[in-house]
Amino acid sequence: MIEFKKPDITDLDWVKKAMAESEEISCEYCFGNLYIWSQVYNTTITEYDGMFLAKSESPKGVSFLYPCGKGDKKAAIEELIEISRLEGKELSMYSLSEKSVKELNELFPDKFEIIPTRSFFDYIYTSEDLCELKGRKYHAKRNHISYFKNNFNWNYERITPDNIKDCIEMNKKWEAINDDSVGLDNELDAINRAFDKYFELGFTGGLIRRDGEVVAYTFGEPITDEVFCTHVEKAFSDVRGAYPIINQQFCENELMSYKYVNREDDTGDDGLRQAKLSYNPTILLEKFDAVLKE
Repeated sequence: MIEFKKPDITDLDWVKKAMAESEEISCEYCFGNLYIWSQVYNTTITEYDGMFLAKSESPKGVSFLYPCGKGDKKAAIEELIEISRLEGKELSMYSLSEKSVKELNELFPDKFEIIPTRSFFDYIYTSEDLCELKGRKYHAKRNHISYFKNNFNWNYERITPDNIKDCIEMNKKWEAINDDSVGLDNELDAINRAFDKYFELGFTGGLIRRDGEVVAYTFGEPITDEVFCTHVEKAFSDVRGAYPIINQQFCENELMSYKYVNREDDTGDDGLRQAKLSYNPTILLEKFDAVLKE
């Protein structure tokens, strides 16, 4: 039977290759994203016939990422079915795109129930829209940015070995302010893992200073040559304009070589959903769970 193990930095190259071969653009297909959240979701990984398989465990049960890479997917899924059977659990796979759903139904006709997962749809924007914020729909964003620029002594910097410690310190302050937020401990665990292996994971990020102090930062990684995925964005909410300006400046300075920016899902949080919708996504990327029928 297939053996799964915890992901390690040494897995980066082969996993990224398999993910790239899938040609998927959802946030689950980023090695860095998987790595930093692996402790939270008890994620383990393995290679099968040149493909990448991932297994996540939670109190709700066990679920597998749809196999990615160029190999025998039918055989891989049959292995997952057998693993689930031996463990006495139903087989569930997550983050299937419409393309993957079509492929699965062709491989296993009428064998899986397909369930849309709205809370995990990705919000994808053009880099041009996020950078230029043109038109009436972005009027409020431009106003907040103008206020920030006109009222503060500020500057943008790319995250480097020389200033990453300032982002870590800012994150500690943000944590202290928001220590009653639901799910914060899990998110902070992921952020700490990200900062610990930031450069090894190949992340790109930026920060905003006000009077020399970091008030916002963000980072992420490419999914494909055309799509960049933003994993984390933090700003002090009481600093007017801090959130919109880090978004806009990061895109302007780092992301214009990409056509699209994937800003991930909203996890079902109403406030986050409204915030992401307010940027008018070009694509609301649908994702599905697939559950093996009895």
